[in-house]
Amino acid sequence: MLNIPNTITLLRIVAVPFFLSLLVEGSYRAALVVFLAAGISDGIDGAIARLTNARTELGAHLDPLADKLLLVSAFVALGILDLMPVQLMIIVIMRDIVILGGYITNAVITGRPMEMKPSAWGKATTFLQILTVVVVLIRQADVIAIEPILLPVIFALTAAACFVSVAGYVIDGIRWYNAVTEQDAKRPS
Repeated sequence: MLNIPNTITLLRIVAVPFFLSLLVEGSYRAALVVFLAAGISDGIDGAIARLTNARTELGAHLDPLADKLLLVSAFVALGILDLMPVQLMIIVIMRDIVILGGYITNAVITGRPMEMKPSAWGKATTFLQILTVVVVLIRQADVIAIEPILLPVIFALTAAACFVSVAGYVIDGIRWYNAVTEQDAKRPS
């Protein structure tokens, strides 16, 4: 069902190519504005959905997709433009591939979808990824002076959080798989 929160989420998805175009053109201030507006809209659509009881299955799938499209595309673009280490870009992408791959593998093997709930480490990782993009864009746009030592520290923290959070998701996925297969083994044939 297309309601106001889902429409806002769709607009966030539509903003991704504009954001990427601005990055490629070197319009870092405008790219920063689009990125921040997308981030703010993420909070707004969630608040509207909760306050108006307008949560939908479509929104439950579209919202994280919009977030991932924006963040992953930002990391890919910034890595390709040599504005952040390519290794960090790869770590961010691989984290999402491992998490999604584990989810799909568990669903295919067991025939049941695993509930996807963000962990505390997952939320911290997302925060650090957003902070990384914002700080890089602020530095490139020369909005405020960023100490040169700050970027490597943020890059290292983001990479570390990616590793810790993906390890947690892998462990949770293995536990879920073991619990489901154990339940199935106990069922009478």
